[in-house]
Amino acid sequence: MKASQLLLAGILARAIGAPLETLAEDNSMVQQITSKAAQLPIEGEFPSLGGATAWLNSPALTAADLRGKVVLVEFWTYSCINWLRTMPYVRAWAQKYKDQGLVVIGVHTPEFGFEKNLENVRWAAKALKVDYPIAVDTEYAVWRAFNNQYWPALYFADGEGNIRHHQFGEGDYEQSETIIQQLLAEAGKGDVSHVPVSVDARGVEAAADWGSLKSPENYVGYARSENFSSPGGTEQDRRHVYRAPDRLKLNHWALSGDWTVGKQATALNRAEGRITYRFHARDLHLVMGPGARGTSVRFRVLIDGQPPGAAHGIDVDEQGYGTVTEQRLYQLIRQPKPIADRQFEIEFLDSGVETFVFTFG
Repeated sequence: MKASQLLLAGILARAIGAPLETLAEDNSMVQQITSKAAQLPIEGEFPSLGGATAWLNSPALTAADLRGKVVLVEFWTYSCINWLRTMPYVRAWAQKYKDQGLVVIGVHTPEFGFEKNLENVRWAAKALKVDYPIAVDTEYAVWRAFNNQYWPALYFADGEGNIRHHQFGEGDYEQSETIIQQLLAEAGKGDVSHVPVSVDARGVEAAADWGSLKSPENYVGYARSENFSSPGGTEQDRRHVYRAPDRLKLNHWALSGDWTVGKQATALNRAEGRITYRFHARDLHLVMGPGARGTSVRFRVLIDGQPPGAAHGIDVDEQGYGTVTEQRLYQLIRQPKPIADRQFEIEFLDSGVETFVFTFG
């Protein structure tokens, strides 16, 4: 049996629960299995990366440079919780298979204005240990070339320059790794282990508690916000003093204090402004940052009116205190079970913060 056939047989043996030894002894079964394994369709040619505005961790790469390599293209933006929870797997695949011919390319296409800043992307890549090549896609040119619509999105290309598979959103990690192994086997790499990577994801990288998650993401800027409950609604792009209602329904939120609600972000004009949010999830995150580079904003969070204690996230202490220093996602709550409807409150002790989106996990 050829090494590539043996690898594909191993991959399929794991998928169907058959012993590899049995398959190795039955060449007709191997032929049948490897034939099925090869049925990944060709979804199109590998698009151009020429629209990237900059490259990090690598010189600029072209489709011609990548011919003969198996390529995994990953669309990301650094404040996205869905990408952050996918990242440990992509990072592990990049490390495990780099010597077998896999090239991972992270295409950073920004969602928010601050993610267009190259220095922010450079800082985030270093902080998050993204050391594979990054195509900085500030103008969405690569995004459009792939006709992409999602963060994260994974595109798998074979050594002939054909897109053979895609994965949108979180999950299906074992299937994705199996496809990497199959494409490497097709490229003649017969020494690739078919044992899946082991990932110990922590902090914001840990998988969501899907069974208890009843709160969807919600934007703070008026363009995509839902369930805003401060009396009178928002005053768009105008400074206004808001107050919170006495009670909030689940997944509703409110402002208190002097804020300017913009299309993409809501900015605090005077200290002691608050955001209140009723949610149901293990984790609560808020994408935010100081409005002026080099400044910081102190804050405190409460849950059901009390310091979070054991329910504090990695960016606050047990008393709920933290400091906004960069424009990024902050994990504010990670509560132990049982999970129930809870009321979250964040008070900013200084002015100048910009808030973008709440996400949950």
